[in-house]
Amino acid sequence: AEAFYATNKNVHFDKIYTSSLVRTVQSVHGFIKNGIPHEQLEGLDEISWGSHEGEVFNKEMHANYLSVIQHWKAGDFSKTVGNGETPIDVMERQKKAMEHIMSQEEENTILIAMHGRAMRIMLSWVLNYPLNQMDVFKHHNLCLYQLFHTGSIYRVEKFSDVSHLKSLEE
Repeated sequence: AEAFYATNKNVHFDKIYTSSLVRTVQSVHGFIKNGIPHEQLEGLDEISWGSHEGEVFNKEMHANYLSVIQHWKAGDFSKTVGNGETPIDVMERQKKAMEHIMSQEEENTILIAMHGRAMRIMLSWVLNYPLNQMDVFKHHNLCLYQLFHTGSIYRVEKFSDVSHLKSLEE
């Protein structure tokens, strides 16, 4: 988070949107601390993993997760992990959140902090990819997808960028 902030602190963000979960707020705390307006939206929350939320990951859970992912890749979005949410459920709540975000006409440059699976789902539908292709959008913790909205479509300018993390390797 510190490396992401150090790399992007000179970007003039009009507003920051995060999920309602603590981790995303922590990830962009440096920007919020500097007075950039911030709003939490539940529509940006990570997919609910149901009964698996907060549980210690084990082989059975991992096997279930991989099985569900295969169903999603095959276009079967009725399957859930731990009776949590489906990708369709997530997409529907994201659409409401994005309607709110995009209605803020005075905000030109925004930062959205969210979670891996939710981010893949959102990128799929905003970029008009079939939802079963969501895994083409690679995810790394604190990666950056930079999008530009033309007024009618989104264009990817940075794809899963982690160049800010290079300073940690040195």
